[in-house]
Amino acid sequence: MIGYAIKKLLYGLLVMAGVVLVVFVLFNILPGDPARMTMGQRADVQSLEAVRKEFGLDRSKPMQFVLYVNDLSPVSVLDNDSTTQAKYHYAKLINFDQKALVIKWPYLRSSYQTKRDVTAILSETVPNTFILALTAMIFATIIGVFLGVLSAVYKDSWIDKSANAFAILGISAPSFFAGIIIAWLFGFVLSDFTGLKMSGSLYSYDPFSGEILTLRNLWLPMITLGLRPLAIIVQLTRSAMLDVLAQDYIRTARAKGLSRNAIIYKHALKNAMNPVITAISGWFASLLAGSFFVEYIFGYNGLGRTTVSALEMSDFPVVMGSILFIAFVFVVINILVDILYAYVDPRVKLTS
Repeated sequence: MIGYAIKKLLYGLLVMAGVVLVVFVLFNILPGDPARMTMGQRADVQSLEAVRKEFGLDRSKPMQFVLYVNDLSPVSVLDNDSTTQAKYHYAKLINFDQKALVIKWPYLRSSYQTKRDVTAILSETVPNTFILALTAMIFATIIGVFLGVLSAVYKDSWIDKSANAFAILGISAPSFFAGIIIAWLFGFVLSDFTGLKMSGSLYSYDPFSGEILTLRNLWLPMITLGLRPLAIIVQLTRSAMLDVLAQDYIRTARAKGLSRNAIIYKHALKNAMNPVITAISGWFASLLAGSFFVEYIFGYNGLGRTTVSALEMSDFPVVMGSILFIAFVFVVINILVDILYAYVDPRVKLTS
């Protein structure tokens, strides 16, 4: 088990190294001068050169990549002075004359526009996106399993056909299209009945009370983000339930006179949840990444809206930091799921 886990961790590190390389190359070949974007079109040459030096843009591309990897790496070589230590918050491992081998948190650099640390910007928005993704996954799981069970129990009935039609519609409709329709219908046309708005963040600002938790602004983006995994869960639950309900032990339970609810929820559903759990574990990371346009449509202050806004302003450090964070979440979740599979079923280790 330990060897299997170490191998998965090494694979994860290789994936993250590839993502870092792709992200750096992609955002350093795009047209545009970050210094000019920061200072404006009327900035003088001296100011532009100062900004380029501040962000390390005056170095060659290979050297910029080396410095970027050095900033991201938990173990780095940095200047041994108080200014650098205050910037990176590192702990020294080995002292040299003017340099030091240090251990630190990955440094995502600072925004071109606001000069704030990207880590600080993400720490303000990631919790909101996490809440949105978590509630969307809970919504999709509860409704999806319920509809999937009904569809399997009442196979070929109007309930089954309606659930299948809903699932096909949910899979086919892109999130940005569904978001626009849901925002217009429930946040504008029917807003007097629903009490919901087309846009709004999780926290609203009141001049007297300060920040106020506004849960009603979570409903529409949560439903939009959860539609596609809900549709997948409906189909997975239906398929698994139909397979389980045809097993011999279910016939035996019926022959013993067990109630219908006991057979469905105590015996069949429990054994049909394995593929659903697999889908949930994979979809949660996907929802974090898929929230980008949903947050932007609904004006929800999360990682997606921050990233899209930064991309519009060519604030590349914020965009790069967001992409690396999402990639890190994907890698960590996949590693944990693989290790969990190997723990539950030892045969996985023999075939991996």
